[in-house]
Amino acid sequence: MSGYILHPDAYTDLDDIWEFIAEDSLDAADRVREELYQAILALVPFPRQGHRRTDLTSRPLRFWRVRDYLIAYAPDEKPLLVVAVMHGSRNPRVMAAILRGRE
Repeated sequence: MSGYILHPDAYTDLDDIWEFIAEDSLDAADRVREELYQAILALVPFPRQGHRRTDLTSRPLRFWRVRDYLIAYAPDEKPLLVVAVMHGSRNPRVMAAILRGRE
């Protein structure tokens, strides 16, 4: 048991990230995907290590940065629920809309 689950759309997020990076380098895409999964695993025993983003959501989600990506997750869910994985340079309004769509 991994201790976390991914929202169905978070799987799509991770696939989209991999595909985007893979256009330039399959090895780099694999490395980034592995770093993201390892970061999620590291959040399981310490779910409060992320930070809040009240500018994006009023929900009790936390955010953890890995490279240029933000992992949005629900720290109080058991198992830990990863809601989204988004590029950190996205427009905050777009990020907020993505999170609203995944309630």
